[in-house]
Amino acid sequence: MECERRKVYVEVNVTHRPDGTARPNSIKFENDEIYEVDRVMQKCRAAATKVGGTGIRYTVQICGQSAFLFDEENGKWFVEAKS
Repeated sequence: MECERRKVYVEVNVTHRPDGTARPNSIKFENDEIYEVDRVMQKCRAAATKVGGTGIRYTVQICGQSAFLFDEENGKWFVEAKS
């Protein structure tokens, strides 16, 4: 059985490159935990089907686990967090 998800806005440390691309480096959650992004595996425009919303979806690897990180393109970033 899959657990419930909720949209959680997070603080993201991002490197903006001269060619216009962005690379998320770390994610800071509401409880002040910070996770380093080991690798960006994919970037595409997509919907967050589990919690609603759209934007640029980054598939990232954190501590060996893959996760989705969404950039709403208005300066706000969110994840689909487990409830």
